[in-house]
Amino acid sequence: MKKVLLTGISGYIGLHCAKELIKAGYAVKGSVRSLSKKAEVLEAIDGVDLGENQLEFCELNLLEDSGWDDAMQGCDYLMHVASPYYTRQPKDENVFIKPAVEGTKRALNAANKAGIKRVVLTSSMVAMLGDCSRSSTLNESSWTDVNAKRVTAYIKSKTMAEKSAWDFIDSQENSSQMELVTVHPGPVYGPPLNGNLSGESMRMFKDLVTGKMPMVPQAGINMSDVRDVAQIHVKALENPNAAGHRFIVGTEKPYSFKELAEMLQSYGYDKVSSKVAPNFLIKFMSNFSSDMRGMLPFVGNTYTADVTSTMKVFNWDPIPLQEIIRDTASSVDAILNK
Repeated sequence: MKKVLLTGISGYIGLHCAKELIKAGYAVKGSVRSLSKKAEVLEAIDGVDLGENQLEFCELNLLEDSGWDDAMQGCDYLMHVASPYYTRQPKDENVFIKPAVEGTKRALNAANKAGIKRVVLTSSMVAMLGDCSRSSTLNESSWTDVNAKRVTAYIKSKTMAEKSAWDFIDSQENSSQMELVTVHPGPVYGPPLNGNLSGESMRMFKDLVTGKMPMVPQAGINMSDVRDVAQIHVKALENPNAAGHRFIVGTEKPYSFKELAEMLQSYGYDKVSSKVAPNFLIKFMSNFSSDMRGMLPFVGNTYTADVTSTMKVFNWDPIPLQEIIRDTASSVDAILNK
């Protein structure tokens, strides 16, 4: 049985990746910052048939060297999902950048030493936004200018981490080079497996559904379903046409927050507000609110995503937007009314 080291197994995307890996017949070694998370992971994936020795755990920290070499032993593949995710802007941008970049370098160094065949790295569509000042079509060759004015700390962290990964791959000298695939979701929604609504995407959705968001920003986002994201991660491990490529996993067209709000209203969520906040208000509030500063790259811009290669290489049929919205809202409802 082939084994995958899955970093960040206890996270929103990590749990779905673990579930898909186990269903696909892989053995999984999941990394957590503390083994106290083990019970939470097992509870979240309850219902998945686990074979003998198909799931084990290890402790890893993105900012510490210890444990990485040992964790890679016996593994065939690395799925590097662990990375901080926040839309808000911190006072010190290195809070995001340092663990993202250093953690990626640690993971790839250890993987290379252990003879790992292929690495699948969770990047983001925000690593493809150009200078964040105009609408554009994003594709495999698109990169974000980390020195652009509207680029946030989170966007910098994802872009710099991914670039460091490709630089590492390009610098390899041995003949049997380790391969890299990067997966690029937009904001990720869909049912959380652990009932946790504290993550950025789920917190926003919860605020919408419960009426705690009185106005929505005038911005469009390319939505991703966590189930699609996990599926592409797993398919990317061994697909011969995936190596060396960047794959967008999300809706081709951006959907405005107003459209999302109106869709939720049509499903009976009457506390949802579809009132749009004027751009000047978002920009003004960005001087005081880290959440609003995080939205600036998307205010007034629309990004179209070229998902042609993702659909072709992986024979991928994306989950429809209506299903993403409905399933996410139902999950939030169920968790809040537990």
